[in-house]
Amino acid sequence: MEEILASDEPHVLAVDDNLVDRKLVETLLKKSSCKVTTAEDGLRALEYLGLAAHQDSSTNNNGSKVNMIITDYCMPGMTGYELLKKIKESLIMKDVPVVIVSSENIPTRINQCMEEGAQIFMLKPLKHSDVESLRCQIMQCRG
Repeated sequence: MEEILASDEPHVLAVDDNLVDRKLVETLLKKSSCKVTTAEDGLRALEYLGLAAHQDSSTNNNGSKVNMIITDYCMPGMTGYELLKKIKESLIMKDVPVVIVSSENIPTRINQCMEEGAQIFMLKPLKHSDVESLRCQIMQCRG
């Protein structure tokens, strides 16, 4: 039964180095009937998507199954902004909507992310209503 429903569930990749924040986003998305894959940093997200420097993108098709990516801005190693840039540089992934979340409301940071192609910039903590509006956008993007 779950497998039949799974095909109609939008698939979201949630990236956050903070376990509590990652679990919160995962729980909210699952309550909104989304399939969720989590990654604890930008490099792991790129590996999952098949975009890591050492990977041949033709051998990994996980990325084509992702309908949206939600990433924290502030992460060690690779920021959400750097992850966004890598995703938007990819021919395969450039059309997947990317949502940046941050606990800091810094207008220059928000503008930078939006100019680079972020779908939305949201402030933490995310609420159920935030996730519901994201789900509506995902369903429109799936076409």
